[in-house]
Amino acid sequence: MPLPVAALDHAVVNALDRMDEAVACYRRLGFRLTERGYHTLGSINHLAVFRTNYLELIGYERGARQVRTDILRFPVGLNALVLAAEDADATYRGLQAAQVAAEAPIAFARPVAIGGATQEARFRTVRLPPDSLPSGRVYFCQHLTRELVWRAEWQDHPNGAQDIVRALVAARDPRRGASIFAAMFDAAALREIAGGVALDLGNMHVAFVTPDRVAATLGAAAPAAAGRADYMAALTLRTASLDAAAAAIAPEAGARREPGRLIVPAAAAMDTALEFVAS
Repeated sequence: MPLPVAALDHAVVNALDRMDEAVACYRRLGFRLTERGYHTLGSINHLAVFRTNYLELIGYERGARQVRTDILRFPVGLNALVLAAEDADATYRGLQAAQVAAEAPIAFARPVAIGGATQEARFRTVRLPPDSLPSGRVYFCQHLTRELVWRAEWQDHPNGAQDIVRALVAARDPRRGASIFAAMFDAAALREIAGGVALDLGNMHVAFVTPDRVAATLGAAAPAAAGRADYMAALTLRTASLDAAAAAIAPEAGARREPGRLIVPAAAAMDTALEFVAS
């Protein structure tokens, strides 16, 4: 029996050991980032928190003794779509019932400094095997302390960003590239679009299209394929104002204004193309 279609919890941009560079890049693009977080799993992160989801910059410190293998498997760039789970145990059971391979839930945490006091943000995740999604990673995340993530002081971005509303994924065979979502949520969840298929999640949609279609959509803003046939290429963010977004993005980022959208080239955002559209 398929699972109910989930919402996007967050998207992950891999910085590897270049986190300082990633933070500088995203601040130049007008994002208000949280302070550096240190996971009990050994990774570090910064978040750009929106209304219903967020963007996570993830990596590790140079010289770290413990480095997550799921981070090391991918180059710098967009590499994970993380789905929201209300109950990690129920999600795990649902995946088993749908005959989708998954790892048992794991728990981890990171300290968060708020108002001069340190509290612990806690999470439980259900991960799928590494080959589940040819273009990157997909897993589920349950927040046990949502109030330590979705905070008003972190949601006011100079570029007006409000939410991630689309992810663009390059796939040599789009339907095959999206097959894990069909297995989890039923094939009927996929719909045909120009150049591929799309999946409507609770708060955004994911488009799996051919690399040629990615090139036609993004032009020179597209990320480097780096020899990959399947890869995560871009995120679309809703902004309160394209004018505000354009004003907040540093000129050296090379953002391109087009009718109805503003495009930041992947080279200016850790090999992840960013598209802003008006709310």
